[in-house]
Amino acid sequence: MCGLCGEIRFDGHFASPETLSAMATCLAPRGPDGSGMVLRGRVGLGHRRLKIIDLTEQSAQPMEDSELGLTIAFNGCIYNYPELRRELEGMGYRFFSHGDTEVILKSYHAWGRDCVKRFHGMFAFAIHERETGRVCLARDRFGIKPLYLAQDKDRLLFASSLPSIVAAGGIDTSIDPDALHHYMSFHAVVPAPLTILKGVRKLPPATTRIVEPDGRFADETYWAPAFAPRPEDAGKTTKDWEDEVLEHLRRAVERRMVADVPVGVLLSGGVDSSVIVGLLAEAGQTGLSTFSIGFEDANGEIGNEFEYSDLIARHYGTKHHRIFVPGAELLQNLPAAIRAMSEPMVSYDNIGFFLLSREVSKHIKVVQSGQGADEIFAGYHWYPPMQGAADPLAAYSSAFFDRSHDVLQTQLGPRWRGGRNASFEFVRDHFALPGADDPVAKALRIDSQIMLVDDPVKRVDNMTMAWGLEARVPFLDHELAELAGRIPSSEKLKGGGKGILKDVARRIIPSEVIDRKKGYFPVPQLKYLAGPTLDMVRDTMGSARARERGLFDPAYLDTLFADPASHITPLQGSELWQVALLELWLQEQGL
Repeated sequence: MCGLCGEIRFDGHFASPETLSAMATCLAPRGPDGSGMVLRGRVGLGHRRLKIIDLTEQSAQPMEDSELGLTIAFNGCIYNYPELRRELEGMGYRFFSHGDTEVILKSYHAWGRDCVKRFHGMFAFAIHERETGRVCLARDRFGIKPLYLAQDKDRLLFASSLPSIVAAGGIDTSIDPDALHHYMSFHAVVPAPLTILKGVRKLPPATTRIVEPDGRFADETYWAPAFAPRPEDAGKTTKDWEDEVLEHLRRAVERRMVADVPVGVLLSGGVDSSVIVGLLAEAGQTGLSTFSIGFEDANGEIGNEFEYSDLIARHYGTKHHRIFVPGAELLQNLPAAIRAMSEPMVSYDNIGFFLLSREVSKHIKVVQSGQGADEIFAGYHWYPPMQGAADPLAAYSSAFFDRSHDVLQTQLGPRWRGGRNASFEFVRDHFALPGADDPVAKALRIDSQIMLVDDPVKRVDNMTMAWGLEARVPFLDHELAELAGRIPSSEKLKGGGKGILKDVARRIIPSEVIDRKKGYFPVPQLKYLAGPTLDMVRDTMGSARARERGLFDPAYLDTLFADPASHITPLQGSELWQVALLELWLQEQGL
């Protein structure tokens, strides 16, 4: 886990060490254990390192292989690197280090851009070919590791965070109207390649990009799983599916234990993280460190789920750390948590993960986390009503969208109105793609390939890496996800959702955790804004910069401030927090 950045010039100038240094400085929290820079004429690569695998300087980055003529900057972890290394050694490749970075270099030399199809892991990387001058950019299947881009006729910049790109200077930081529409309508999900800023884009997940010396580039999507059973799945029983899920889950959790440092678990007390703990215990893991966080109650809503995380911790005898955050500390740390966001993310979970990661990083460097299970196994409340829906698009939009296009036009400031219905058009076009025929499958596909990437996964990466903590997500093992896509929707929707996973969980963990009401990461103080938090929001939205930007209609803001608790989105989010978070993020980034 680390941070990478780079500059490629197309105008005859050399890559700038000052530009790389400015970008890498922004990435310092992602990689507190080392830094490096390699410049080869028009191409420069920068890196910040978090030592997880091969703790020696032999795996320092950017890594050069002078024999092969390749240089790499890499962020992430390739879990099957030992197996790939043995295969490459059998092909005659020689290694000078013991980590996964060099395995990527040799794999690229052996198999070209298709090497990514062999990787089990999370990754973003840039490889420079000395002889051709080409650069290959790549991102893992679920976009667990970010890769932001800014390109014009003179240069291409890339980095692990959006603020790192902005730090390079010369970036168009005006608001992208389509991205603003997504942020306000599509539950703050801004799908790749868009970001909220016009001048910054992101490489889509499961994509490789070859950049030529003149700036031309070609993208390839290397993974697009089908969401339907295969012919060979005909006749499989419920038990057959459960057995396969359990086998894949065991393998996914085991894969994510590869490290030269201890690995812990973020234990919310829900089914997903509890299953991870249970499987690690089953595999003989002892002395496992687990971590949970809770907040003050507000408006009658409980701010923690310690009851369930404590139950699992006691059951398996983990070294459990219960972290309680008082309201004053939450408010005190909000600005830093917002600064840590590569893009504005409205979920209350952000401050929770930020503070949880701060505490966890005092103990260990690597954790496993349960993100992705709801999107893979149909755990959200909007999936059951979609079963057999005559109009899947309307059913999904009514459940997931925060507001309609027409309503949004009354809430935006005058100069931001009149754009196209970008969010509806995006979902419509995605639903029309082949490979997912039934309505639930269409929803699962867009949620796992779009929403998951730019909400839960991005949140975990940003907040953990703000403290130099690596988070691994076994439910996003791509083989497990491919299996889940083949399982009939009826198996996943049993019991109100995630039925097959719950049945598998009964073989592993106590039933009290499984049969409870579904929980979320509760931070009620941000859902029901009041007191000092409301004062902070009021000051931000009334500031000169906010008024000059004019993103929102003053009358709409007045309505929100008059009664914040009454304006809650269909997905139970605060409308006031949604609009305020965007402005808070822009101001924290100095925009």
